[in-house]
Formats: sequence, structure tokens, C-alpha cells
Amino acid sequence: MIYEKGAKMKIRELVGGSAFLCGPDLTMTQAAEEMSEQKIGALAVTEKGELIGVITERDILRAVAQHATLQTTTVREWMTTDPDTIGADVNVEEAASWLLTAGYRHLPVMDNGELIGMASIKDVLWSVFDASKVADA
Repeated sequence: MIYEKGAKMKIRELVGGSAFLCGPDLTMTQAAEEMSEQKIGALAVTEKGELIGVITERDILRAVAQHATLQTTTVREWMTTDPDTIGADVNVEEAASWLLTAGYRHLPVMDNGELIGMASIKDVLWSVFDASKVADA
């Protein structure tokens, strides 16, 4: 089992202290390529070391649907600015509830004002699911 602590696990343990980052002037094509290469659905957008947004696969789909030229359109034009974040010491069960209620697939994880990772609904739910399997065994 990957997440032995399950629902009682803190979100900081799940994200492992890393997030995939990009700058706001990256093109949408470059962002899509990075997401594809890393097999992720979102990038944290940073500028001067600060989190300023999140760009997701949904944002790229919206840009395509609106006929944006992805090779020249920048992440800054389509990212979610001033994104909601979650604290590093929130347990994964709470994080799952928040992600589902808010309709988010990805949420930046912050610790004392610093980005330490990106929580995905998939990873959070698998963690909770694995914990419930152990409880039922």
C-alpha cells in the first residue's frame, strides 16, 4: 500500500514537498507539453518565487475551445489567479472533502507561505480509499 497512514495522514506527507512549476510567460503549448511529459494535470505558476496562479488541463481545453493560438498565448492569459490553497497540516480526509465540495482537481499546498506541493483529487482520494480498505480488512 502506498499511503499507509490513510485519512489521518497530513497533506504535506502526500505531496512529498515538490510541485511542478512554470512561469506566467510560458506558452500554453509549452505548459501542455510539460503536463503531458510529467503526467500531471496542473502546474503552479510562480513569479519571483511567489505563487501567482495555477494552470490546469481544463484551462488548456477552454483555450482550445475558444480558438486561442496555443503556440503564442501565454499561461498568464488563462491561469487561475490568486488560487485557493490548502495548509500543509490539513489531513487528507479534510482535503478530499474540500476538493470535492469546491470542485477542484488540484490545490496548491502551502506551509508558512511557501508552496510545498500540489494536491490532486486523485492522490487524495486514493489515500482515503486505501485507508478505508485497511479499516474494512
